[in-house]
Amino acid sequence: MTAIAILLLAAGASSRMQGRDKLMEEVEGQPLLTLMCRRATLSGLPVFVTLPSLSHPRADATGDATQVPVPDAAEGMAASIRRGTAALPAETEAVMILPADMPEITAQDILHLAAHYRGPDSPILRATAEDGTPGHPVLFPRRCFAALKSVRGDQGARSILKAETVQPVPLPRRHALTDLDTPEDWADWRRRR
Repeated sequence: MTAIAILLLAAGASSRMQGRDKLMEEVEGQPLLTLMCRRATLSGLPVFVTLPSLSHPRADATGDATQVPVPDAAEGMAASIRRGTAALPAETEAVMILPADMPEITAQDILHLAAHYRGPDSPILRATAEDGTPGHPVLFPRRCFAALKSVRGDQGARSILKAETVQPVPLPRRHALTDLDTPEDWADWRRRR
């Protein structure tokens, strides 16, 4: 497969979790971050994971993923995107950005999105729910890297998505949408399972 890297965003503060760390919540008998790093690694693609610091408790949960510290993580998602994109090897042709709090994304989903990549001229690929609602992960070709390295604030890469052609790639059910930000989200999700 072409040189696609996966960038797992795991430097957020879990600020809506009332003191708990959503990425250390248990899923399938392990911390969510460990599970997401393992699924990403199972794709066979190189995996990079952003962290608030290399001494953060999450650092022990990343498996074989390459850790990328984000000292300015308090700024929001853009800091993770900037630092993560800057840390990618020179030969990387595209980056698949995936928030680490999405427990329904599987290795198969990652491979399905990657299979739609068509080289340097590929549109941005954005995972959607079955009904077409846009979600994550999002795959950006190399031509977007300069823009990714300059995003600001907590809007992530929305400005880039507005400026480029984006091809939707449906994933099963609500895989591309399920992110768990609050204790209530976690309780509801666990109940539904």
